[in-house]
Amino acid sequence: MHGGDGREVASAAAGPPTPLEWKFSQVFGERAAGEEVQEGDIVDIISVIEFDKNGNHLATGDRGGRVVLFERTDAKEHGGNQRDLERMDQVSRHPEFRYKTEFQSHEPEFDYLKSLEIEEKINKIRWCQTANGAVFLLSTNDKTIKYWKVQEKKVKKISEIKVDSGKAAGNGGIASSSKSSNSKQFFANGDYSDRSYNPLSKDLSFPPGGLPSLRLPLVTSSETSLDARCRRVYAHAHDYHINSISNNSDGETFISADDLRINLWNLEISNQSFNIVDVKPTNMEDLTEVITSAEFHPTHCNTLAYSSSKGSIRLIDLRQSALCDSHSKIFEEQEAPGSRSFFTEIIASISDVKFARDGRYLLSRDYMSLKLWDVNMDSGPVATFQVHEYLRPKLCDLYENDSIFDKFECCLSGDGLRVATGSYRRQIQTPARPSRSLTSSISRVVRRGAESPGPDANGNSFDFTTKLLHLAWHPSENSIACAAANSLYMYYA
Repeated sequence: MHGGDGREVASAAAGPPTPLEWKFSQVFGERAAGEEVQEGDIVDIISVIEFDKNGNHLATGDRGGRVVLFERTDAKEHGGNQRDLERMDQVSRHPEFRYKTEFQSHEPEFDYLKSLEIEEKINKIRWCQTANGAVFLLSTNDKTIKYWKVQEKKVKKISEIKVDSGKAAGNGGIASSSKSSNSKQFFANGDYSDRSYNPLSKDLSFPPGGLPSLRLPLVTSSETSLDARCRRVYAHAHDYHINSISNNSDGETFISADDLRINLWNLEISNQSFNIVDVKPTNMEDLTEVITSAEFHPTHCNTLAYSSSKGSIRLIDLRQSALCDSHSKIFEEQEAPGSRSFFTEIIASISDVKFARDGRYLLSRDYMSLKLWDVNMDSGPVATFQVHEYLRPKLCDLYENDSIFDKFECCLSGDGLRVATGSYRRQIQTPARPSRSLTSSISRVVRRGAESPGPDANGNSFDFTTKLLHLAWHPSENSIACAAANSLYMYYA
């Protein structure tokens, strides 16, 4: 079906649950149709999107090292109790966000020991627990993780000193009379020249004539501003590029993962971390796979999952040993006989892995497909969604222009019934999760902006430049935020 303003919207695969009708909500930083990203705008390309736990805040990071925060406004504006909000949801509640603030999280650096430039691009953002009206989040580039606190601060201003003329005149009269009668000179601070009077003595009597009035300025707080402060910096713990960070459900620790190692940190301790996974071989020539993504279990603080470039997902239990060399479960799909080719390992590499909110399912994204895994069943995925199967004849071209190495993210809805991922031609694909079937094809879903020419009868016309890599699903509503280049799009159903 077609949405308003020429925005094309289509439903997901049929069957339970009911297909959603996606509608355009908002856009931030939209480019005109056909407008290319200029060289100076490359730093504005969005590299990560993340909702907070309750969905009232949204954070984006870009290639210029900036973090931009958005806050939801429709819930605040409508107010009301929970029942009224639920009733409004059923009618036509339109989710809206507004720009809140931004700050420079990372700067470009240079590693002189390795003669290596460290770019400022934000790789991941994770929200932490809020406290006292302040929000906390972790952000990381290739080497350094930072812990940020963002809160509103009242700007204190000194108001003009306004003195009651009547009181001032009265005080002046008293002071003058005392001066004439006692011949003692009083100063502006209430002191006088006769040092025989000791105000610190136990005698509580006031000097003759009384004290002049003290004119104190009033401090007012008329404005508020958002202040972002870096509380801690977690550095010098990774020799390779950080690809993932993930908060633990205990609220005290988090993990950071690079190509070969996963480290465990305490939020309060920035100068020490514990290595819990190390896949680096003694001889680097024996290296066959690397870590591509890692994620803590949403409720079990001792469980985490990490994916590899060979298409496998390992579930580990931190209670088994200090260094988790062995896994408790491994999820991988066996190759079909005779299907192996030069591109097999490349397209099997998992670019993203996410737990469902209840922790029962795992969603993984490789180049060709989405796979849904039951953590209690390691024999194979419970559902496979073909995303780029139509590109299989074009793998040689994709390899030549490096598009085969694009890393698409994935996400699940709050109820775990739907999944979403990005694709080329600025498409979001949102199939509904089948109940028991093992495969499900995906139909077209959301697309906005300049249309790319589709493939001809021979499949020769493809546009791999307009790709949608990053997206996030609202934790409690059917609302998706996605990034195409330097534009942030919001859709709801």
